[in-house]
Amino acid sequence: MDELPTSLASPPPEPAQPAAVHVAPGAQTPPQQAWIAPPVALGPTGTVDPFGRPIPRQPKRSRIRERAGAIGAGAIAIIAKFKAILLILPKIKLLTTAGTAIISVVAYSLFFGWWFAVGFVVLLFVHEMGHVIALRREGIPASAPMFIPFLGAVITSRSLGDNAVAEARVGLAGPILGSIGAAVVALIGAATGSSLLEALAYTGFFLNLFNLIPVVPLDGGRAMAAMTPSMWLVGFAGMLALGFLTGNPILFVFAVIGGFESWRRWKLIKQRSLATAAYYRVSPRARLAVGGVYVGLMFTLGLAMYATYVPHSVGFTHY
Repeated sequence: MDELPTSLASPPPEPAQPAAVHVAPGAQTPPQQAWIAPPVALGPTGTVDPFGRPIPRQPKRSRIRERAGAIGAGAIAIIAKFKAILLILPKIKLLTTAGTAIISVVAYSLFFGWWFAVGFVVLLFVHEMGHVIALRREGIPASAPMFIPFLGAVITSRSLGDNAVAEARVGLAGPILGSIGAAVVALIGAATGSSLLEALAYTGFFLNLFNLIPVVPLDGGRAMAAMTPSMWLVGFAGMLALGFLTGNPILFVFAVIGGFESWRRWKLIKQRSLATAAYYRVSPRARLAVGGVYVGLMFTLGLAMYATYVPHSVGFTHY
């Protein structure tokens, strides 16, 4: 039999009992005080946790990495949101073009019927895309067309070119492509015998011929910048005359806009600054080319209108 150890550990001492307190008769007993634990420092730089275990100090480099990581995550989130906005912007522009096109179709349909209104807006779009293509060939960004009921359509860009010849190319590109579009409609109308398409082509030819009136901001005024800016006065007078003869208020709107723009540009020319002189300096060869295209377009569009004329008795509302 194994022997037991001869010495045993002494039992732990009993906790001391609190000493009795003598209270005198008639005296009030002091209230019992609640036991409150001493404060314990917590956090990454503290000494002990609530259970009394020591908390190691976090290295300074780790704290810097955590802060840098938080900042980087925030920057990435901001960039992601900004990128999402950039991706949405082209869609917003597309919605602007489509929305204004729909509004114009509804407005024109009240007078000419749905099918004619749709075709007319498409021809306006083709015309404006001629300007967009020409601007991009000049290295100038251009916006998508925006339609304005009964006033046509517009595009925006930071400039129309570095000189008057570039401005003329941009201005004449609209009637050129617009005339091609109207000619396609005329050919389809002649092949199918559709009076609607013939009337639509006639309107397209008239639209492009109207834009050749030599007053800014119309395309003809852009061409005159490279030919002879003094023709702006002739175009302004012609626009006023057409307004009084037809009683069309839209012609007066164009006349007012053209008058202010022509006056502004004419004042710049009269200042004879080096920049203005360089802008309007055009070689005889370039002036002859611009004039040939301008006169040729007017003559061709006049013949095209004559060939596609539809008697008014047909009426657009019957299509």
